[in-house]
Amino acid sequence: MPIDSDFQTRRQVVSEHRGHKVWGPVESPAKLGIHGTNVAVDWDVCVGDGVCADVCPVALYDMVDTPDHPLSNRKADPAREKDCIQCLACQLQCPAAAIKITPTP
Repeated sequence: MPIDSDFQTRRQVVSEHRGHKVWGPVESPAKLGIHGTNVAVDWDVCVGDGVCADVCPVALYDMVDTPDHPLSNRKADPAREKDCIQCLACQLQCPAAAIKITPTP
């Protein structure tokens, strides 16, 4: 199942991680929520293959360990989401459709 494109209206911010918002629910290790806002990665959908980090021309992703998550033990973290140039390369290449880029005004 891909990222919920309406997550900003359907979910609440439950915490912050490395300077970006985390949208719940979070029940670690099974549910890790959506990380980021303008560059959002659903950690419960992310398969951790790193293609987003590979194709991003501004290197905004860090791969972080997520031990014991049922889908994968690492996730793409939008650590520098403010650097996004909205090229959509990561969103288009993500095999799990776990990324949603929301244009900034």
